[in-house]
Amino acid sequence: MTLASQFFLLLLGLIGAQATIDVRTAAAMAAGLCKTRPTDLVFIIDSSRSVRPSEFEQVKVFLAKVIEGLDVGPNATRVGVVNYASRVKNEVSLKTHRTKAGLVKAVTKIEPLSTGTMTGLAIQFALNVAFSEAEGARVKSPDISKVAIIVTDGRPQDNVKDVALRARDAGIEIFAIGVGRVDMSTLKQMASDPLDDHVDYVESYSVIEKLTKKFQEAFCACSNSATDVVFLIDGSKSVRPENFELVKKWINQIIDKLDVSDSKAHVGLVQYSSSVKQEFPLGRYNNKKDLKDAVKKMAYMERGTMTGQALRYLSDSSFSVAQGARPGVTKVGIVFTDGRSQDYIGDAAKKAKENGFKMYAVGVGNAVEDELKEIASEPTGEHYFYTADFKAMTQIAKKLQINICQEEDPCECDSLVKFQKKVEDALQALTKKLESMSKRIALLENKIV
Repeated sequence: MTLASQFFLLLLGLIGAQATIDVRTAAAMAAGLCKTRPTDLVFIIDSSRSVRPSEFEQVKVFLAKVIEGLDVGPNATRVGVVNYASRVKNEVSLKTHRTKAGLVKAVTKIEPLSTGTMTGLAIQFALNVAFSEAEGARVKSPDISKVAIIVTDGRPQDNVKDVALRARDAGIEIFAIGVGRVDMSTLKQMASDPLDDHVDYVESYSVIEKLTKKFQEAFCACSNSATDVVFLIDGSKSVRPENFELVKKWINQIIDKLDVSDSKAHVGLVQYSSSVKQEFPLGRYNNKKDLKDAVKKMAYMERGTMTGQALRYLSDSSFSVAQGARPGVTKVGIVFTDGRSQDYIGDAAKKAKENGFKMYAVGVGNAVEDELKEIASEPTGEHYFYTADFKAMTQIAKKLQINICQEEDPCECDSLVKFQKKVEDALQALTKKLESMSKRIALLENKIV
């Protein structure tokens, strides 16, 4: 082998070693960027005789795919599986498997029980056993979510309403998935509020996989997701008291989707009519319960619609450090109105966006779409929403939740892709240099010969 060949192979070996290091580094970055909220998650799956063996296999595929999207680990997401029919079987405890591979393998081995449908008994078992510390559940804490996902295809043969209420009161968030001829009223009795987010239906087990992305997104959160969110709410007399109550429910529906904590999402609330009133500043409440209770206590102001004045207050006060805003944290303003502003909004709307605030504008009823677009950030199509009916605000809340929490999809790891591209570019540049060096060495060898 020539001197040039030996040298070139040596350098190729170095490239391979560097590439291995870069892949490991990239994996480490992925672990840091693609995180799910710390969660104790228990699947409660119906394997009664109405679920055919082939259909049960599809349920297991669904479970495996949801698990693949989770950040599984003792300090991240722990997963358990409860299998039920006329009896209940604890297939996987929260303490059993600490890796995705182990969990998925355990799921593939689950066999259907093929008897009756005692859904209430299964929920009771989850409450008493599956979510117990003895089975690996963590001590109740605002930082740890407790989630149950129930999959069933029939009408339960026992009562589910009371036991589901006890589970929810114990802090367990319940998602109910119904398949085929399932009794929809039963799903609603089991699921947490808001029902639109916690009840799902698919016509057959063959399409249950389409729910995978929903649940991956439900548990996914950026590791750097600190956000200051301020609601700017129109309390003018045109809203009317009964609709103002719907607005408060809508605010709490969005709060339910935020990762509220001292280090993550902070929420402030401002109401306006002919004047502006700060209901509470950013950072006063750092858990969802206290936040939602404070929203419920907001008293309706009535009177006029001074949206421009309210927007100036948002820029000058709400997002100031003195009012609890954090330097360097993403600022999100959500403006709700039901009518035309009685003052000029142009300058104030422009200032908010120039300050770097991400502005969402939500209009109902007689709201003016041109004003909504003027308030909203670019692209306006993604930042303003309108509905004619207050009762339809639930759908807007869903869209807002996605855009607030996922400026870029945290599970796609865009930063990782950029990192890998840099590695590839660097390796290509290095390869070109090595080729040039090998030619020079070959020339040198010829001269020596």
